[in-house]
Amino acid sequence: MQSWGQYAQSATALFVIANPIGAVPMFIGLTTNQTEQERKRVVKTASSTVAIVLIVSIFAGEPLLSFFGVSLPSFRVGGGILILLMAIAMLQASPRRTHRTPEEAEEAAAKADVAVVPLGIPLVAGPGAISTIIIYAHQATAWVDIVFLIFASIFVAVSVWIALSLADPIRKLLGQTGINIVTRLLGLILAAVAVEFIAGGLSQLLPGLVGKS
Repeated sequence: MQSWGQYAQSATALFVIANPIGAVPMFIGLTTNQTEQERKRVVKTASSTVAIVLIVSIFAGEPLLSFFGVSLPSFRVGGGILILLMAIAMLQASPRRTHRTPEEAEEAAAKADVAVVPLGIPLVAGPGAISTIIIYAHQATAWVDIVFLIFASIFVAVSVWIALSLADPIRKLLGQTGINIVTRLLGLILAAVAVEFIAGGLSQLLPGLVGKS
């Protein structure tokens, strides 16, 4: 069983990477022409998608890596680099290209239902969030740790539901400048998480470096 400090770190990292507030501008842009009922359906479906993807990743992530012959230390380094790139983009308050490409954004704008793609996947439950949940699942030493990760995934999904449900008030309250400030602060935290992942993976891949330091 992990400590409460480790639980808090895991939940914080997952929330920061998912960045529900950062999804607000895209949600508003994609649902401008929809009715209130349609927007509520999009919010419900998107948040459900996030929960399902993260929970499935807890149990299926590591077996899938084993199937492709990818070790966890290598995955930690690769996932850490990906998360670091996301953090750099967030620090610049720029669109997260690691989540979606301009072509995907254009295709999404033409779709009637954008709840699953791109809002649920890959905007919120993207490569960074999936990588993070797989790494934390590997570090779990007891069933309590797995249960916590499930609740953390649900917490992120509920946060997405709240953020998107209050999209218009959040936009009016914070404005684009306020959203950028929050995004930059979350990016700073995310950069630290990425460094931890990379350092942990390298210490396992290259134990000689740790012995010499």
